[in-house]
Amino acid sequence: MMKIKNFVYIAIGSALGLGLSPFFPGTFGASAGVLFHVLIVFFLPVKIQWAALVFVFILVCSANHVLTPWAEDYWGCKDPKYFVLDEVAGYLLIPILFRYGQLWKVVLWGFLLFRVFDIFKLIPPARQIDQNMHGAWGILLDDLVSAGYAVLVMYLIYWLGPSWLISDS
Repeated sequence: MMKIKNFVYIAIGSALGLGLSPFFPGTFGASAGVLFHVLIVFFLPVKIQWAALVFVFILVCSANHVLTPWAEDYWGCKDPKYFVLDEVAGYLLIPILFRYGQLWKVVLWGFLLFRVFDIFKLIPPARQIDQNMHGAWGILLDDLVSAGYAVLVMYLIYWLGPSWLISDS
């Protein structure tokens, strides 16, 4: 029974195995957020897409909180690299907060900017959260802050940049 429980928790916590990649597990894990985003846009009516994104975001954040103690115990460390629900939630925050532009441009810029901010934690609040907060909130919040920075840059590009970068055309 314990093996089945661990298998299910690993599947969820690693974003269906994407986070188990030996190279860049967080980046592969974040791609699950991209998949959710794209599937919602392609298969749901526009009127409910935002609500569906919020629902999936809340579901992923909840799973992060419920499974964090298990993940830390199972992998034997704080913020295990294969536990990537925080990256999934971080990416999902981008299309929730940024509602302009063509899908492929939002996915491209959102994913790239989010990963840069998340990996390098160049701006202090994300770095402080990563270093000083522990447990489920610490694991999740630095990614949400990084996603917030990505969204701010996307708005700047949208408002000030050349139209081919993020505009609807």
